[in-house]
Amino acid sequence: MTDFGITSFGAYIPRMRLDRAAIAAAHKWMAPGLRGLAKGSRSFCNWDEDAITMAVEAGRDAILGRDVSGLKAFGFASTRPPYADLQPSAIVSGPLALPLRLRSVDSGLTQRAGTSGLLAALAAGEPALFIASDNPRAKPASQQEMTFGAGAAAFVLGHENVAARLVGSGSSISNFVDHFRDAGEDFDYHWEERWIRDEGYAKLIPVAVREALEDAGLSIGDIDHLAMASMLRGGAAQVSKLLKFEGNLVDEIADGCGYAGAAQAPLMLALALETAKPGDKIMVVSFGQGADVLVFEVTDAIEQARPRRGVSGSLAAGIVTDAYLRMLSFADGIDLEWGMRSEKPAKTALTEQYRSRGQMEAFMAGKCGSCGTIQFPQLQYCARCHAPSDQFSDVSLREEPAKVMTQTADWLSYYPSPPLYVGFVQFENGARLQMEVVDVGPEGLDIGTPLEMVYRVKERDRQRGYNRYFWKAVPATGAGKA
Repeated sequence: MTDFGITSFGAYIPRMRLDRAAIAAAHKWMAPGLRGLAKGSRSFCNWDEDAITMAVEAGRDAILGRDVSGLKAFGFASTRPPYADLQPSAIVSGPLALPLRLRSVDSGLTQRAGTSGLLAALAAGEPALFIASDNPRAKPASQQEMTFGAGAAAFVLGHENVAARLVGSGSSISNFVDHFRDAGEDFDYHWEERWIRDEGYAKLIPVAVREALEDAGLSIGDIDHLAMASMLRGGAAQVSKLLKFEGNLVDEIADGCGYAGAAQAPLMLALALETAKPGDKIMVVSFGQGADVLVFEVTDAIEQARPRRGVSGSLAAGIVTDAYLRMLSFADGIDLEWGMRSEKPAKTALTEQYRSRGQMEAFMAGKCGSCGTIQFPQLQYCARCHAPSDQFSDVSLREEPAKVMTQTADWLSYYPSPPLYVGFVQFENGARLQMEVVDVGPEGLDIGTPLEMVYRVKERDRQRGYNRYFWKAVPATGAGKA
């Protein structure tokens, strides 16, 4: 049989982190019991982040420096896509500069959409990119508000340099309702935890585990790492004990991230792969109207597959805040009075968006063939020597090192997360343009601060429910500002 499996992987967790003690303090007047959950911090999306932008960042982490021209398929999974009828994978493919001839499959509707989608992509046996990205919402003062988070994980699948191969899998399907969300509702309705543990986890997961171990020809004693996504506190430990597992129980990334919905199990798999050794066996478990269990064997190619950032790097780049209302505002949990400046129209010209997608989505500058000037956007003529644009060659700015050239913190313009940091960004290759800078820590910005590029929501058209995406700059990890 031809070798096939995970050839590289990546992850992304939003930099914004809320101290859980701040959530508990905000609700202590009516829910004092939440203080028992007030340990560490949880991630939450900035105002300009969603399942699409997180998927782009995780995908970039997975494909950095790798040739994606041979990909045949692209899978995307989320329970919180921005649109009910607009394919996220089509949007994500642009900034990742994926081939146009891709078969795409988007999935959701269950917490195990991440593992079910990954399992389907592995079963197809063709070169593919699979990304799970999720941002589950929780009602204020609920336990879920304390424990939920956000994140994305990406996996490149192929036949060459396979770092982790699937050696066995098992699934079960059951209309076991532990929670549900009605169409059009913002929040899930959750059932009683003890019932979920005793009748759901304890009875449905072992069936899928036995099937996966039998498929792999292994016993539970052969498994080195168990990564189980659990919406309930202690759920993974309970199942581990029930299975008589004695190996490494993969960190649930509760501190710094939290439960990231359909992306949780893929994130835990990515975390396990970051430290796994050749020959290690990893079991991944997810639950939701049944269970998925995937068993991977790590190969000697794992060293070359590890990402630049991954889960660990994302956790280390957090910006912790105690502003609970900031998280509520970003998630449209409160309707603030922003004044008349916020009333400007934000309608996107879809025709122009499509025509300029080559430059705007992939952040593709042009290099003049006559004088060598690199410029964005690409105009009909060179900005310096006026040579025609047919002499330009494409130069991507997505991964190009950059730094702050000038900067202003604007408190007067409408901006969902004031102040608005804007200024000229100087790229190492000579390109220079005015950009928005986001995820700025409490120390602010300095001239010369190293920057990285990120794909974000540029503007939200709330009247029509449409997001316009573009590239922004963030202080580079380790730049002293995050």
